[in-house]
Amino acid sequence: MKVRAGFSSFLPLLCYNESNHLKGSDSILEYTAQSCDVAVIGAGHAGIEAALACARLGMETILFTLSLDAVANMPCNPSIGGTAKGHLVREIDALGGEMGRAADATMLQSRMLNRGKGPAVHSLRVQSDRRAYHAYMKRVLEQQPHLLLRQAEIVDLRTEDGHISAVVTALGAVHPAKAAILCSGTYLGGRIFIGEYSAPSGPDGMHASEALTGALRRLGLPLRRFKTGTPARVLRSSVDFSQLEVQVGDDPVTPFSFDRGENDPPLVNRVVCHMGYTNERTHEIIRENIGRSPLYAGKIEGVGPRYCPSLEDKVIRFAERSRHSFFVEPMGADTEELYLQGMSSSLPEEVQLAFYRSIRGLEHVQLMRTAYAIEYDCIDPLALLPTLECIHVPGLYGAGQFNGTSGYEEAAAQGLISGINAARKIAGKTPFVLDRASSYIGTLIDDLVTKGCCEPYRMMTSRSEYRLLLRQDNADTRLTPLGREIGLISDRRWRRFEEKQRCLREELTRVRTVVLQPSEALNALLVSHETSPVSTGVPLCDLIRRPQLSYADLRPLDPAAPALPDSIVEQVEIEIKYEGYIRRQLEQVERMRRLESRPLPPDFDYLAMRGLRLEAREKLDHIRPLNLGQASRISGVSPADISILLIELENRQRRNSHDPA
Repeated sequence: MKVRAGFSSFLPLLCYNESNHLKGSDSILEYTAQSCDVAVIGAGHAGIEAALACARLGMETILFTLSLDAVANMPCNPSIGGTAKGHLVREIDALGGEMGRAADATMLQSRMLNRGKGPAVHSLRVQSDRRAYHAYMKRVLEQQPHLLLRQAEIVDLRTEDGHISAVVTALGAVHPAKAAILCSGTYLGGRIFIGEYSAPSGPDGMHASEALTGALRRLGLPLRRFKTGTPARVLRSSVDFSQLEVQVGDDPVTPFSFDRGENDPPLVNRVVCHMGYTNERTHEIIRENIGRSPLYAGKIEGVGPRYCPSLEDKVIRFAERSRHSFFVEPMGADTEELYLQGMSSSLPEEVQLAFYRSIRGLEHVQLMRTAYAIEYDCIDPLALLPTLECIHVPGLYGAGQFNGTSGYEEAAAQGLISGINAARKIAGKTPFVLDRASSYIGTLIDDLVTKGCCEPYRMMTSRSEYRLLLRQDNADTRLTPLGREIGLISDRRWRRFEEKQRCLREELTRVRTVVLQPSEALNALLVSHETSPVSTGVPLCDLIRRPQLSYADLRPLDPAAPALPDSIVEQVEIEIKYEGYIRRQLEQVERMRRLESRPLPPDFDYLAMRGLRLEAREKLDHIRPLNLGQASRISGVSPADISILLIELENRQRRNSHDPA
């Protein structure tokens, strides 16, 4: 039957061989299929945010996935957030992304990490129901106007005059597109390893995307191999929880999304998690079989994550430690599958079973899914602009593990930014770039495109110079006005945000002007909190600054205090307590932004600048920084090199001012 070009309402079910050709055919006949503004490749956490951002900004968008059953899949731990990652989720939400709402809607347990430390490192983490998260996100995608969710494998990218012009499916459908966003996760050239066993595969037994790597190489993109791993899943009834430590959730629960109102029903923890420990016998089994680990046998060429090593990696690298902790966490409310966080491995299945059963509480454990390592292709992020567009392939963007990162949260953050920028470029608008002082998202992307990464990149609070400014509690204050300006914040949500900011401003003004007079009740409170009593009137803000006291402690003595949500109280207290530190960081930001405001001409011949050291010349020529601020953060570029660039900029400016043209 001859099919008319452009007619795509019916496609027959087809089978493939390993070369992606139809069985019995030497080639696939191509046809022109549905066109779009943006084609997003991959429906993981990066692809979802990218596609939603594009569609919500009015772009006709097609989101391609290898399997509709793998949309928003959580092949590793079914959790959202964690140290620094929780900051990313709140920033995604503040800009108008979806991950925070999905995490709240599918939460099994919620905990605020690092409460014993300063507010800069407080990070929210939730254990999600894996299947509910998938269903939630799939439904959001299906209902989003301007967005088509499509099961198809993309095997080629087409360009015209060097610019992306179309994507091609394995079935020969050519979809014209003005931009494409690659969110391939660990599927691109994916290969799994379990002991001596190895096979092409995506996560969770899905088939890998193998043909697309060749297309990317033909476009001249610099690719490399990274790897990651995941632990086994085990049967709940085979675990002895009496031998494990209980991990309960927070009460009350702090939501991820700023979009929740005071009248919304409170979030409630539905499960408890557990913690256990390995022991010397566990480590002995691993050491005896380390030669069967594909990582140590040299079978894996990809570079693994430094900050999320496999259990065998921990045992070898930290040989002095007699035990390592791990967490037992549910995969969902309606499944008996449990996840062993902190126990990833690529050892043979029988070795895995042996070392799991050497642990208290897991003596009779039954494996439901064997742990595995997975190796995949990704790009050198130095080939990307801060918009996440490929420097040498206009219209092609990258996000998530394709850009060399690890983690759902890092992926979603990049997906959101790449989607915003693809939509804005098509609409003829200016790029959207967050700097390091505005957000963890800005820090993440700046690290990638300025410093690159030689291993899977993971966000940590220590990566930010401005972490006291970039707290998770004030992400909406920092970013929601930008989300509104972009077009991702609704009128209803904007009114709610403005009301919160009004209350915050008024309460900060009030606590700075209220003076508490000395009284028996006040001094009794101060003495009970082991801080000195007062004999004269004292500003309320000065008392809040005392480390022994909190806003809540002083509330009974402050009758004019308004009834405020906990979120506003938290921000008021932090702003007052850390006012001096915050002021100093703002001064640092101002110095940084002065450098950022000095653009570097794209035609600078760094290799010819004799004053620069050789390493600086080579790296500046390779990365081509957009401004002095970005140049100053390149590894190997010294303050002396920045001074040379400043002199060259001033000389060029003088020459241009004297140019009669």
